[in-house]
Amino acid sequence: MPVLDTLQTIFIALATFAIVVAFHEYGHFWMARRAGVKVLRFSIGFGRPLFRWQGKDDTEYVIAAIPLGGYVRMADERDGEIAEADLPRAHNRQPVSKRIAIAAAGPIANFLLAILVFWGLFLRGEVGIVPEIATVAPNSLAEAAGLQAGQEIIAIDGRETPTVATVNFALLERLGDSGPLILATRYPGSDMVTESEARISQWLKGEEEPDLLGALGVTIRMPPVLPVVGGLTENGTASQAGFLEGDLILSADGEAIPLWMDWVTYVRARPDQAIAVEFERQGTRQSLSVTPAAAVAEGERIGAVGMSVALPVIPDAQQRHFERGPAEALVASVKRTGELVVFTFKSIGRMLQGLISPSNLSGPITIAKVAASTAEAGWVAWLGFLALLSVSLGALNLLPIPVLDGGHLVFYGFEAILGKPLPDRIQMAGYQVGLVLVLSIMVFALYNDFSKF
Repeated sequence: MPVLDTLQTIFIALATFAIVVAFHEYGHFWMARRAGVKVLRFSIGFGRPLFRWQGKDDTEYVIAAIPLGGYVRMADERDGEIAEADLPRAHNRQPVSKRIAIAAAGPIANFLLAILVFWGLFLRGEVGIVPEIATVAPNSLAEAAGLQAGQEIIAIDGRETPTVATVNFALLERLGDSGPLILATRYPGSDMVTESEARISQWLKGEEEPDLLGALGVTIRMPPVLPVVGGLTENGTASQAGFLEGDLILSADGEAIPLWMDWVTYVRARPDQAIAVEFERQGTRQSLSVTPAAAVAEGERIGAVGMSVALPVIPDAQQRHFERGPAEALVASVKRTGELVVFTFKSIGRMLQGLISPSNLSGPITIAKVAASTAEAGWVAWLGFLALLSVSLGALNLLPIPVLDGGHLVFYGFEAILGKPLPDRIQMAGYQVGLVLVLSIMVFALYNDFSKF
């Protein structure tokens, strides 16, 4: 990867992390101030402070060297001596109801950020691809359910699916699940709805990169993705060979290349091997030779030329547009955020049961790559990723693991029930176990990151 691309990826990743973490910590900070607690430090990042300044409110604001989180440090007698005048503002002296509110405010702030982002995106208007079936694979779930080419999938398990994205999300919710999969379909222009059932058993259990529609046995009607050059990596072998954006690849070594994936497959199979390419440029047939550079992906040696595809224009008839007013967009954004929170908890539960591959657990490297790629796709895609990341951070922090907000809420819950805090030795043991667990998860996520690149 060129140095400039690497720096751009790092910058976008840091900005994305910083926004999500800042909202989370500001939630704690805002609620602590409203509860009358003295805040000593508001930090974005961990480790050595890079920038710091003292606010008029006597809070120290810090941007630290390790941008993988943040924290709000409040006055607390358990952490050291406090001036007598500040004792009424100590965190540990507050009623348990206030401490619960402070702990919960971080995740809530993340959910509010997601709602705000989705609200803006929905107000702008949403466009999706109509989920019309192009083909049904023999001996597939779709064939067993009686689905046919030309039908539109309008609902799965009672959830409306007006777009391909909603179809994928509905199928994603059944990952690793067993039981009936209820599919509702109809032909375009018809009011007759056909409801059918397919039986699944631990569906796609353990799959690292599940192909949801492929596993269902359908393809969606889409314009063919032709081998047209959409972009070129600076100093990539395709750029050095003389390719330009807009070139239509016709053949490779005399073998016809009708679709983009045919070109991808051909290149991946030939690292360090010269390929004679015929292509069309502005109506003129031309030829050149390109040698794919050797790369490693998922432990396999493959060829790469540094080229991306020009995506086809989707006809209006295959698109579905959604226009919402402010109130309708707000309701939809709250619903979307709630669905993502529930989905996150369900996915964690299924991962613990072994129904979803733990390789889907990603760390900061994968998140950085996704942040950069969505930014390249446009600010709408990046904002959607930002909202998704914010939901994930908020939900993960609600897990009942000591050192996370959810762990604090569990301890406070016991305190509210018992009328007194749990013994210090129990809380300390819980924090030690929680710290080991969180660090283990982070190490495993980093392992997954490195194994993918």
